[in-house]
Amino acid sequence: MAINTGRVVAGGLVAGLVMNVSGFLVQGMLLGKRMEEEMVAVAPTLQGKGMDAGSMTGRVLTQFAVGVLLVWLYAAMRPRFGAGPKTAMYAAFVIWLCGFLFYLDWLYIGMMSPGLYAIVSIAMAITLAIAAWVGGMIYKEEGVA
Repeated sequence: MAINTGRVVAGGLVAGLVMNVSGFLVQGMLLGKRMEEEMVAVAPTLQGKGMDAGSMTGRVLTQFAVGVLLVWLYAAMRPRFGAGPKTAMYAAFVIWLCGFLFYLDWLYIGMMSPGLYAIVSIAMAITLAIAAWVGGMIYKEEGVA
């Protein structure tokens, strides 16, 4: 059965909304100051960077794109693992693992302490799990009520 593209986009946009709200709360409100302080300690030229309208718009759009990718991955996994939260967690884990590995450079060059990296990683794992679950609830195969 073909992937229902319309439902992937709809579920992905909702998943992206979950990730944007969580990112604002966790990485913006709760950890933003600490994250910036640790990065600026290593690279002072980063002071105040990334807070302009263009950067913020880019971040928001990126989260929506990741949301669509997350639900697409869930849809692709459904035939093998079945519909439901377990498969959504598998999709979330794949996306989380890619991000975790990709951003290890921040740890290697000291832009983030191991403790902060762990906190952000755990927060993102939880965020992706919730986003995948919600997006997966919206996704339905064509012809299925």
